[in-house]
Amino acid sequence: MKVTPLFDNVLIEPVEAEQKTASGIILPDSAKEKPQMGIVKAVGKGKTGPKGDVTPMVVKVGDKVMYKKWGGNEVKVEGKEWTLVSQEDILAIIE
Repeated sequence: MKVTPLFDNVLIEPVEAEQKTASGIILPDSAKEKPQMGIVKAVGKGKTGPKGDVTPMVVKVGDKVMYKKWGGNEVKVEGKEWTLVSQEDILAIIE
């Protein structure tokens, strides 16, 4: 199934949080934080303004990004969990 976000929405595959701490302690699932980084899998065409002008997207497919902790919506596509966020909720591109 192909998912194409609308407007300025971005489909992100979250990157799993670390399983261990720096000192080697293994974290149980209940102690892990919600991921705030992921790989962009699909982007919309951009946000349309009141006069019909389109604001272009800054991120592109394949970018590794950091997004707001509670931003976006979690969606399930073909058994995989994804996050759908507005471009405004993306804080940085990680290189």
